[in-house]
Amino acid sequence: MAEKENFVRVTRASKKRALATTEPSSGKKRIVFGELTNLSNVESGPNPIPSLGPLRQKCRSGKKNKKTVEVTDIDANADDPQMCAPYASEIFEYLHSMEMEQKRRPLPNFMEAVQTDVTANMRAILVDWLVEVAEEFKLVTDTLYLTISYLDRFLSSHDLNRAKLQLLGVSCMLIASKYEEISPPHVEKFCDMTENTCTKEEVVKMETDVLKHLNFEMGNPNVKTFLRRFTRAAQDNSKAPNLQLEFLGNYLAELSLIDYGCVRFLPSMVAASVIFVSRFTIHPKIHPWSLTLQHYSRYRPSELKDCVHAIHDLQLNTKGSPLVAVRDKYKQHKFKCVSTLTPPSEIPSHYFEDIKAQ
Repeated sequence: MAEKENFVRVTRASKKRALATTEPSSGKKRIVFGELTNLSNVESGPNPIPSLGPLRQKCRSGKKNKKTVEVTDIDANADDPQMCAPYASEIFEYLHSMEMEQKRRPLPNFMEAVQTDVTANMRAILVDWLVEVAEEFKLVTDTLYLTISYLDRFLSSHDLNRAKLQLLGVSCMLIASKYEEISPPHVEKFCDMTENTCTKEEVVKMETDVLKHLNFEMGNPNVKTFLRRFTRAAQDNSKAPNLQLEFLGNYLAELSLIDYGCVRFLPSMVAASVIFVSRFTIHPKIHPWSLTLQHYSRYRPSELKDCVHAIHDLQLNTKGSPLVAVRDKYKQHKFKCVSTLTPPSEIPSHYFEDIKAQ
């Protein structure tokens, strides 16, 4: 047995030596999951995604001069693995279909159709306060967006007494925190924020009611989901991110949460309109839309007109509003004071004309 065991060991060692002498060393270390690039459904290089093909057109003037207008492939050089570049198109295709599902959408007129005691102004005051709560707890912005989504969807089917509106707000934020945050605040912390007008038992009971209404399906595409991608598309091939554009987009998107009138728009449309208004604010003389934005957002300027005007009006009318949480938040230097920027009072009508490749 000893001889047999020794024989096996010698044979394995011999095989290793044989492989070492017959196979040249590449001198490269193995990259973790490097072999995954050999899968057939993964792009092997920075080739444009197939769906860009129809938008590539060549405009010829004479025989010598040629000009090519292309949609920028924003996924081609995505270094962040969390962006899932090879699958990004399919992911957002799914998210677009998901946002239109009736069960994930609040009624566009739930204040008039369902609520008898709660008003749009009360909702605005609550959302403004929830922005402050999110800042106090240092919650990620996705938690805030999910909170408002849960809030509006619950109000779309439950006639609520105004005395329970704040209770509903903190319960929705508790659920969103558990879904998004690594270390969500405890129930007691939320009760403290209400100065103990809401008890732990009441919050837990309301949490149960909201979860039952959601059928425990807590994931939901929101404005921030699409805003990240559209911001990337708005910057085209810029090597350095345009932080002013990014912060201004975040500011306008959070303003839209407060306004009940924006409930009727799809999250992707709000995100696209936010980018439109942000670019118009920063460079009012340059057309705020592009073929790249049109391709990735799936919206033509004419389709965004109503939503763009709604966002633009919100931006212009914040100074006289008593709801200051979002404005004060983005007055900070770390956000480049974007809430102090003032756009022109009128958006030229030709900016809403459809863009075509030439």
